[in-house]
Amino acid sequence: MTYRRVIPVEFNHCDPAGIVFYPRYFEMTNSVVENFFAEVVGYSFRRISLEEGRGVPTVRIEIDFRAPSRLGDRVEFALDVAALSSRSVTFRITGRGDDGVRLTGRFTLVWVEKDGRAAPWPEEIRARLKDHLAEDAA
Repeated sequence: MTYRRVIPVEFNHCDPAGIVFYPRYFEMTNSVVENFFAEVVGYSFRRISLEEGRGVPTVRIEIDFRAPSRLGDRVEFALDVAALSSRSVTFRITGRGDDGVRLTGRFTLVWVEKDGRAAPWPEEIRARLKDHLAEDAA
């Protein structure tokens, strides 16, 4: 099941030419992941980090920039769970504007315990991630 979130391109996202400065896409995609955890998984980053003292750091990012996004555009991000193991999850994220794909990427996150070491996902979280595993997941 695909999670979708629309992010409008604002002035703070852009370089002097009025297009999204590529590091801002990383902030946008992180927002998509963070909101997916809160809205779909039912486990907010606040709960994970501040209340439980754990984390879900991104350990790998692969991204292809296909076309520029400009000030005032609305980019729809689609997130799918592409792969899930006991200790990591890989999300496939595609950003689209009215005229087509702007970026595609794969983002791998791990569950980190209080001691800073990767550990298995808590069963409650893993079950919800598994519910959203894409049909074509590898």
